[in-house]
Amino acid sequence: MSCSCFGISNWFKGNNHNDTPGQANTQVIATDNVNLFSYNSLRSATRNFHPSNRIGGGGFGVVYKGVLRDGTSVAIKCLSAESKQGTDEFVTEIRMISTIKHPNLVELVGCCVEENNRILVYEYMENNSISTALLGSQGKHVAMDWPTRAAICIGTASGLAFLHEEANPHIVHRDIKASNVLLDGNLRPRIGDFGLAKLFPDNVTHLSTRVAGTMGYLAPEYALLGQLTKKADVYSFGVLILEIISGRSSSKAAFGEDMLVLVEWTWKLWKEERLLDIVDPEMTGYPENEVIRFMKVALFCTQAVANQRPNMKQVLKMLSKDVNLNEKALTEPGIYKAQTSKGFGGGSSDETSSSHKNKGKQSLNTSVNSAILGSADSMTQMLPR
Repeated sequence: MSCSCFGISNWFKGNNHNDTPGQANTQVIATDNVNLFSYNSLRSATRNFHPSNRIGGGGFGVVYKGVLRDGTSVAIKCLSAESKQGTDEFVTEIRMISTIKHPNLVELVGCCVEENNRILVYEYMENNSISTALLGSQGKHVAMDWPTRAAICIGTASGLAFLHEEANPHIVHRDIKASNVLLDGNLRPRIGDFGLAKLFPDNVTHLSTRVAGTMGYLAPEYALLGQLTKKADVYSFGVLILEIISGRSSSKAAFGEDMLVLVEWTWKLWKEERLLDIVDPEMTGYPENEVIRFMKVALFCTQAVANQRPNMKQVLKMLSKDVNLNEKALTEPGIYKAQTSKGFGGGSSDETSSSHKNKGKQSLNTSVNSAILGSADSMTQMLPR
């Protein structure tokens, strides 16, 4: 099985045919922190990219488990030749991951740019991703108690808050989802796949851009209007919290007689004071008040109006501490449905709505009138940068 991609062989200068760092064309990308691997060494590490070594895949390529000559296990991501944006995503990913370090971000070990191949080499995560370990097939399913799930939520929030507020420039991931949050041997989360990410200078409030992401996680203002802010990631993270608690995929499961999507169903249960109905039946002996607080945080994250969502530092605080949430400030979630099949989601093509069919009539720029947290732990709502 080959791993060929269309050519960018003239991008790198110098010796790219060994396993030691080479000198790159600095006008294209700085590689001071990135090892350059030869194609042959990665082919050997994956047993010629054997199908049995495949551990994942998506729109931008296939991921294989590999073992380097020194015995180090790695995840090797071969970018797809069919991806029209693949070149840009490759450059973006290397630039960002090679310069930022955080315990909850996946580490880039190196890359390969040789002839028609471009490949990323990451640290290997023993438990693959949330999608595989928690939401996947029973064969790969990992049993998780509440402390483990809570730690995954908090760790992911910490990594995302770092990208939004501490990375320079700030980074919006654009594709936060269960398959892009990887889990190490101790089930600690690492955010991966920065190929869709966007850099945000401090003086930029939002970008109007081509929509890139995954259905079921897309914020309505981003999906419908292409308006990208940090609050789009906040929305996706809110969906992820609900998946972790319910053990169900937002894009593969429907709920109730009306076949509601996960966020809609959670809102309905909150209105009926039945939030615990959504909890994964495999999870027992959990602290009900804490689980309910996490679900309420998810609802704050998925509100229809972007500016009413908390920022990730606020989300991290709400998850980490037993704060008093001001539920009176909570508004209905925004739901974007496009190309939904009959019987799932209940929406028509290119529809954005609240959970009660309130079709996007609220201004996307509405300012926040009340704090999310109650008076005991109040803080000012920040507008997205």
